[in-house]
Amino acid sequence: MKSNRRAFLGGNTRLRLVLTLGLAVVLPALTLIYVSFNHVKSIKRDKKVEALIHRDFQYLLYAGVKTMNGKAYALTEEARDLFPADTDSEEEKRRKLKLILQSRPWFDHVFLFDSKATKEEKKAAIVEVQPGKENELKSYGDMYAGWFSMEGSYLAEQIERKPKPIIWFAGEGHETEARRYTTEAIFTVPKMPSTKERLVLGGARFDADYLKNKFFPEFLKEFTSRKFEEDQGAPMFHELTPREVNEDKDRRLVMKIYPGDAQKSEPDRPLAISAGWGNGKPEVSQTLDDPFRGLAMAIRFQGTTAEAIGNRFVKESILILGVLSVLMVGGLVLTYRSVNKQVALARLKSDFVSNVSHELRTPLALIRLYAETLELGRITTQEKKLEYYSIIRKESERLTALINNILDFSRIEAGRKEYDFRETDIAELVRNTLDSYRYQIEQQGFALDEQIDESIPPVRVDREAIARALVNLVNNALKYSDRDKFLGVKLYRANSDLKLEVVDRGIGIDRNDQARIFEKFYRTGDPLVHNTKGSGLGLSLVQHITHAHGGHVEVDSAPGRGSKFTMTLPLEGPQPGTSAA
Repeated sequence: MKSNRRAFLGGNTRLRLVLTLGLAVVLPALTLIYVSFNHVKSIKRDKKVEALIHRDFQYLLYAGVKTMNGKAYALTEEARDLFPADTDSEEEKRRKLKLILQSRPWFDHVFLFDSKATKEEKKAAIVEVQPGKENELKSYGDMYAGWFSMEGSYLAEQIERKPKPIIWFAGEGHETEARRYTTEAIFTVPKMPSTKERLVLGGARFDADYLKNKFFPEFLKEFTSRKFEEDQGAPMFHELTPREVNEDKDRRLVMKIYPGDAQKSEPDRPLAISAGWGNGKPEVSQTLDDPFRGLAMAIRFQGTTAEAIGNRFVKESILILGVLSVLMVGGLVLTYRSVNKQVALARLKSDFVSNVSHELRTPLALIRLYAETLELGRITTQEKKLEYYSIIRKESERLTALINNILDFSRIEAGRKEYDFRETDIAELVRNTLDSYRYQIEQQGFALDEQIDESIPPVRVDREAIARALVNLVNNALKYSDRDKFLGVKLYRANSDLKLEVVDRGIGIDRNDQARIFEKFYRTGDPLVHNTKGSGLGLSLVQHITHAHGGHVEVDSAPGRGSKFTMTLPLEGPQPGTSAA
């Protein structure tokens, strides 16, 4: 009878467990599928996928325009730096202008206008053109002389207001039957500065054929040969491999550049177009500004559209939801495995409590012992009382540090550890932390060597976390130094990184142990380590704090020669706000 009752109770328990697992998996899965289905319908209705693609296209166009403009500015500034000096003769000035054109075929012509020479010697501006265009010299010289004589001062004022001393004039010329787009840069000359009495301007015009046949096509070819990806919300690029070219052929980007603007444009009369555009319409267009004012740039996929991608996404999502509905039964198995993992996690927590309980018991026992001795009045000398008070204080400080480490470790294990990153004077933080432990360091007979670089700019860190990491490293140096009691703390800048070093001349660490000392609860086999109280969490916390700040920690040590721990943190810390580890 009892046996049957046990079987019934056991079967009832298994039934409850199966029902619990079923409800824990099936109901949430059904709810998730229902919510997901409605979400997919809203994506289709509101065209959210198309909107995201268009947003990314806008970013790509912005990046493309910035890259292309930067190239034009770079070519112009390179030529501007080679313009003649004030001390050069007219013949030398012409020679230098010719040399600029010889090595830079992308310029149609360059010129130099000097108001002093124009007035006193009644000369036109100095103009040099590419071979074959000599018949345009006279007209260009007279044109620039007349233009700058009337509007040169105004143009100079406009140039001075620019971030870069260059002003652009762009558009389609009508010198021939076909319309030809070109852009011209006018700038001040570094080696011939203008004054109130004298105006000096230089300039260079890009060749229309070069822009149409080489500059724009090469830019489009280079830009569309990259694959667009999104990494943590920021678009990134990398060169397409041959395999990616074949796999993503339909979704490869194609672009065109054409006269007009994004609203009122002429996309059917392109200046340059990348291969594979076909007859499709632009997904997104953007009007260009200086130095290519009067043009627009458009982008789309080669073999598909944003709308088609959105429809495909909806279909695939519905298919996935259907598969998930069929696989709900498998959720029971996964839930069972999850329960086993939770049991294993509980066992780890139990081990953790067992490992640290001894470390908590020891300082508490000492504090209680000395406090009871003082309370019973068994100590009569003032010197002995002070010694007992000092022991109680030290043990309470050690207990506080141990509890803080345990609390931090517990939050890390639970995934609830948060860091409050703020602009911090890191030199002051390190100095204040050392000052608070200076008495303890000196009482133990250590020589402290501080080397703190005061010129380090403010860094975004969690003050409390960095101070705790430094304290853990300092405590390790104090605990594991036997005869040569030296402690060195160095804070300095290395390129774009910040380095905090803690050096001791203690027992050192064997090379085989160096890879494991940052593991939780791990302690080396040195007798001094085993005879010294500790929880085995300090270096694990140091590593976690350093990683949370985007850095890393290294150790350089050898047995009997001491250790050097180096925390490396980026000078450009995490973004503003509180970050959860």
